[in-house]
Amino acid sequence: MSEDLKQNLSRSSIWMRLLYMLLFTVFYSLAEVVLVAVVTFQFLITLFTGTPNGRLLKFGKSLSTYVYQVLRYLTFNSEVRPFPFGDWPESSLSHKKSSRMANGEESWTTKPKPSDD
Repeated sequence: MSEDLKQNLSRSSIWMRLLYMLLFTVFYSLAEVVLVAVVTFQFLITLFTGTPNGRLLKFGKSLSTYVYQVLRYLTFNSEVRPFPFGDWPESSLSHKKSSRMANGEESWTTKPKPSDD
């Protein structure tokens, strides 16, 4: 066994990282279930009312940011531990038009224009 491998195996920080990764894998699985519920509920609300629920938009944005943070930690792209070891990601919904709408494209929520047939 090489000296580097022995040294790496004896580092407690890598084993602690493994424990955190296992914990965040469980959190990720739970977040997936919640995300599917939010997506389904938001779709049904939009289907019946014609507009998405603002609170669900805000929660969905913060939940997707959380999932992103967890995935970054699990893939070693970040050393920052997400919630519950850090703050829950904030969701500040922007009321600006998206770049697609700014370019004159219609949003899916835009009612179709009546034709002059």
